Amino acid sequence: MSERLVDPAEEPGESALDSALRPQRLADFVGQPRVRDQLDLVLTASRRRDTQPDHVLLSGPPGLGKTTLAGIIATEMQAPLRITSGPALQHAGDLAALLTSLQPGEVLFLDEIHRTSRSAQELLYIAMEDFRVDIVVGKGPGATAVPLDLEPFTLVGATTRAGLLPGPLRDRFGFTAHLDFYDEDDLATILARSAGLLGVAATEDGIREIAGRSRGTPRVANRLLRRVRDYALVHGDGDVDRDVAHAALDLYEVDALGLDRLDRAVLDALVTRFDGGPVGLNTLAVSVGEESETVETVAEPFLLRLGFITRGPRGREATPAGWRHLGATPPVPATAQLSLTQDLDTAGSGDG
Repeated sequence: MSERLVDPAEEPGESALDSALRPQRLADFVGQPRVRDQLDLVLTASRRRDTQPDHVLLSGPPGLGKTTLAGIIATEMQAPLRITSGPALQHAGDLAALLTSLQPGEVLFLDEIHRTSRSAQELLYIAMEDFRVDIVVGKGPGATAVPLDLEPFTLVGATTRAGLLPGPLRDRFGFTAHLDFYDEDDLATILARSAGLLGVAATEDGIREIAGRSRGTPRVANRLLRRVRDYALVHGDGDVDRDVAHAALDLYEVDALGLDRLDRAVLDALVTRFDGGPVGLNTLAVSVGEESETVETVAEPFLLRLGFITRGPRGREATPAGWRHLGATPPVPATAQLSLTQDLDTAGSGDG
């Protein structure tokens, strides 16, 4: 079982650069205004009542701030944060051991909660509602369920696929929120803050160039900033302006709209290998040499957002906009071809 305990009192960034770039307070969290205001209401009311906050479920594509918000909840409540993930809890006993070790008021962040085993999810039902777990002692007819009381805790669940969570588990979260992609202004604000923390001298147009290619995702934006910083250090004077950012991102194969190698590979496979589709997810993933889940959770949301692909019962299809982004001419729809043929026939009969 993989887990780690985080003390909010410790200075961030001691173990990882990503942690240093994460805001520690809700007031410093940029973007997601509706979610931020709703969560602020939940936490403020909880502090005034001096009670444990409701369990929180955060959903949305990777890199939008679910882990950051979990840390903020712990900091705002002045509670330690315990971090683990669904794949690490494949047995109910693993989860029971974790829950019984929680301290009063602790915040438990369970990433990819939809990948927790069914037996562990069923154990969570009672733990979240009654702060109790039932440990089965013995086997067969002589087995006995021994109830163990838990200290009050707040579960923050994160998922990229909320539809895979069973209804009874979803219903036990007092607050649910879906995180959306960020706009360019919010990303520019995040990048300006990150540049200051990293000691990077960056102009506004340099920041805007990076923000425009960041796929609406803060994690991607911060990663690209670090790569542009490296490029500026090696090939320039260390300052990040628009020309430096443009050259660096071109080197890392991130185009003007933010499509990277995987995005273009998926779009190119649809257009050149499958004539625009439709094609099934598994076939598409094999054709680009990636796992189906990677294509579905990393590439597809952004391509769908840009309107470059569609997803239907028969599979994935490239849109005319997707064809044109690759410099290809989209095929004429069958209905348009039929209409054109009929028009030509009509014109021909009129000439006769």
